[in-house]
Amino acid sequence: WSLTLSPRLECSGAVLAHCNFCLPGLRDSPASASQAAGITGMCHHARLIFAFLVEAGFCHVGQAALDCLTSGALPILASQSAEITSPENPWLVQAYVSAAKHPFASVVAQEVFQSGIIPSDTDFRIYRDFGNIPGIDLAFIENGYIYHTKYDTADRILTDSIQRAGDNILAVLKHLATSDMLASSSKYRHGNMVFFDVLGLFVIAYPSRIGSVINYMVVMAVVLYLGKKLLQPKHKTGNYKKDFLCGLGITLISWFTSLVTVLIIAVFISLIGQSLSWYNHFYVSVCLYGTATVAKIILIHTLAKRFYYMNASDQYLGEVFFDVSLFVHCCFLVALTYQGLCSAFISAVWVAFPLLTKLCVHKDFKQHGAQGKFITFYFLGMFIPYLYALYLIWAVFEMFTPILGRSGSEIPPDVVLASILAACAMILSSYFINFIYLAKSTKKTLLTLTLVCAITFLLVCSGTFFPYSSNPANPKPKRVFLQHMTRTFHDLEGNAVKRDSGVWINGFDYTGMSHITPHIPEINDSIRAHCEENAPLCGFPWYLPVHFLIRKNWYLPAPEVSPRNPAHFRLISKEQTPWDSIKLTFEA
Repeated sequence: WSLTLSPRLECSGAVLAHCNFCLPGLRDSPASASQAAGITGMCHHARLIFAFLVEAGFCHVGQAALDCLTSGALPILASQSAEITSPENPWLVQAYVSAAKHPFASVVAQEVFQSGIIPSDTDFRIYRDFGNIPGIDLAFIENGYIYHTKYDTADRILTDSIQRAGDNILAVLKHLATSDMLASSSKYRHGNMVFFDVLGLFVIAYPSRIGSVINYMVVMAVVLYLGKKLLQPKHKTGNYKKDFLCGLGITLISWFTSLVTVLIIAVFISLIGQSLSWYNHFYVSVCLYGTATVAKIILIHTLAKRFYYMNASDQYLGEVFFDVSLFVHCCFLVALTYQGLCSAFISAVWVAFPLLTKLCVHKDFKQHGAQGKFITFYFLGMFIPYLYALYLIWAVFEMFTPILGRSGSEIPPDVVLASILAACAMILSSYFINFIYLAKSTKKTLLTLTLVCAITFLLVCSGTFFPYSSNPANPKPKRVFLQHMTRTFHDLEGNAVKRDSGVWINGFDYTGMSHITPHIPEINDSIRAHCEENAPLCGFPWYLPVHFLIRKNWYLPAPEVSPRNPAHFRLISKEQTPWDSIKLTFEA
């Protein structure tokens, strides 16, 4: 349907909303979209695209897309993730901030997707790359385990989430239609925007140049705080400068060794064929890699306290290692801001709040040490950065864990997840390293973490945790791509030189066919597909944009394909090009 609008300025225009729904049983029908138009809450894989089209030549065009990445959607206000892909069009961000009723948006998602870390595509990218059209991407992120599987059915969509998405889209449409942003968008262009929601309640947004100013102000505060200590005479601060530099080295060593430890565990588990054991039980990854990371950090600092800082007071060491953590986060803040990343606001939060907390409790800490009052105020001061960090970490694992189940056969998912978990554990533990030095003993904590990690490791190695689940309430299936095909290879003269038929099998995760061979013995490594070196794409009909991630595949001989309308393929002409190649023209 379309709706004609009359903006307040001289540029008259229209808003075109196009709905495309792919429902089971309707996929092959040319009228699928119109047949499904009345059941927006019941889509199998829904796409809702709306474009702001303006008639006058000087007016800018806006476009946005909603990709229902999965049938499951979050049953809370933060039910959608907005990736606003308009770095030079902050007026779209402002429209979303002003109008969206249930906001859930972060510049972090925008920069992650634009970096290419996640090999994915959306409807909006075509408009952005080939039409130079700014816009907004909206995506549901929950329960990606069933994305594009038989379980991705209409009844799994939460109607409330679709309703909230519709509320947001309609509100933003109305806001743009009744403002002068579309007609005079150039007035609102001032570079990138920093934007992020606060627990799905509201969105904070400001220009990136203001964000840079704020970030460097926070950095200057840290420079003044640490500079005062580092530049004081030695008789007042003792060996503070030396202890600070040694503490920095110990902290970096603890992080490096903990990362190496979890990577060794992840590689070993991948080699013995127990990869993805956490896919159906996410707590397994936390108990295995998370505990290993934290235990190694505590061990390194405990050894440093016992053998290196044996003559220093606990209170002094607690202060030194707080300063070390503050300095490391400040370095990240400087690096991210220098790179022009809007996501640097996260580091600013992780520097500003701890610094303010330290300044507030410093006097009480000096007088009474790590007593109840100090601990209470310390935790309260850290509440905001830790709450927001956990909020982001939850979103990261909500999105990335299902992706690792379809990330191909080349990248060990355990290595990726172990690295992410280790990084998260390092960040979350950074401002609590000082408590290792303030505590009398870390034996019980260290033994508990080691025991949990060891038991989990043994259970994983024994195959206790099966990666997949067919539980109707919460399915987590294995993805296998089957294609029955007949291949005919032609030479440059158009003559058929080879012909065969078979079922081409691709496992979309790192475990390959290891879980299928016991049930279907014919599918084993003896039928691994061989690459036809002289044929493009190894002689297989790849149409996936990420085929380079799935190099392990199987080819099971089978009868020829007998389509109702067989394709006819004939070479018409050959032409030598000036750049030393041959242009072939075919008739199909």
